[in-house]
Amino acid sequence: MRSWRDSLRPVRMDRIAVVAPADRMRAVLVRLAGTGTVEFDDATPAPAPEAVLSVLPPPATGRPELLAGEAALRAHSRASTTRDEVSAIAGWAPADTVGSLSADLAAVDGAVVVLSRPRGVEIPSMLRPGGVRGSLGSLVETYGTVPYRDVDPTPVAVGAFLLMFGMMFGDVGHGALLLLIAAALAFWHRLARFRRAWPFAAGTGLAGIVFGALYGEFFGPTGVLPALWLRPLERPATLMAAAVFVGAALLAGALALGTVNRVREAGWRAALYASSGIAGVALFAGLAVVAAGWYASLVPLVVLGAVLASLGMVLIFVGFTGEGGVFEACVELFDTVLGLGSNVASFTRLAAFGLTHAALGSIVWAGARALWPRGTAGAAGAVAVFVAGNLLAFALEGLVVAVQALRLEYYELFSRVFQAQGRPFRPWRLPVITEEVSPWPHGSPASR
Repeated sequence: MRSWRDSLRPVRMDRIAVVAPADRMRAVLVRLAGTGTVEFDDATPAPAPEAVLSVLPPPATGRPELLAGEAALRAHSRASTTRDEVSAIAGWAPADTVGSLSADLAAVDGAVVVLSRPRGVEIPSMLRPGGVRGSLGSLVETYGTVPYRDVDPTPVAVGAFLLMFGMMFGDVGHGALLLLIAAALAFWHRLARFRRAWPFAAGTGLAGIVFGALYGEFFGPTGVLPALWLRPLERPATLMAAAVFVGAALLAGALALGTVNRVREAGWRAALYASSGIAGVALFAGLAVVAAGWYASLVPLVVLGAVLASLGMVLIFVGFTGEGGVFEACVELFDTVLGLGSNVASFTRLAAFGLTHAALGSIVWAGARALWPRGTAGAAGAVAVFVAGNLLAFALEGLVVAVQALRLEYYELFSRVFQAQGRPFRPWRLPVITEEVSPWPHGSPASR
């Protein structure tokens, strides 16, 4: 059973060696090529499809066979280390597959030996591929590869994305349409190629419904639902303040996660001086305390925040001084402080696009109501305006809001969670397909 620690990181990798008698290594590689679970150190790119077909001598049946990937198999066989008629190739494999891989290779006289991890070697990383989490992992993988030692931020990243999407796309009716789309993606066979996207559609739909209930929006301000919190067009200042608060909270979470990653990557000393580590947390927390003290007119709170922010700036300055000169450290410190302010301000778009969505709904509803009293033709026109207007608002706002949520996720949050890109796990895969063909294609091997 997977421990909670393992669930907070990319798939655990083991350093392994695939071992087999020299005359059986080719058979072992053929078996490995179909599993897609091992990345070799000497990984060579697969030749072009037209270059990997080779005709093998006829087996006992007297009929020849075609094998895809023969050239690459021979290349790996030659690259293996051989001693006393035993060959071995080192690489990486997911830890939870080593046992089954050993049993599988035993059938062709191969074995898997777990080795110690060499120092200074970057371990390949892979996010968990199965289930709903595997489908949602594309949100992080699109940004880049999570370093092996870092925390897998998929659950937190998805939660932040849904929060921001819902705040900008709050409408119960539009959220219900997204749930219908999610159901179609999950169960309609004609959309099977897009099935992995159904968790995103379902999550965004639920987020839209929740915030729609808070805003009292159901295909616009139709009055069907009461506003559990506020109506955006009536209290825009409150919505703007809430957006800034949400942005500050998300930035604080990103800095906290970044601090954990800095410790895992390079230890406490490096994390202490990093702008995305302890120093950055101190600076951001100090500025937040200063803002809270100023708002509440509490001078001691302002002083405490100023001291904390100053400590953070000193640590950041010292850290940048170690990487470059004093002038460069001053520039980097100024950029860090200015960047924090601009990052918080960027989250005001949560309110801006929420207001835009509410305004579009209000315009459509007002147009439909204006046409409704004018007889049968007016009623038909009102229905047409209401349906067409909501479909247009749904499609346009859904696309724009998704892009804005991704923009905030990648530029404002992930830039603090990740300091470097990891190396993706690239298992050795070849189209090893054996086909019986008769007679010899394009003549016999001897005629070639």
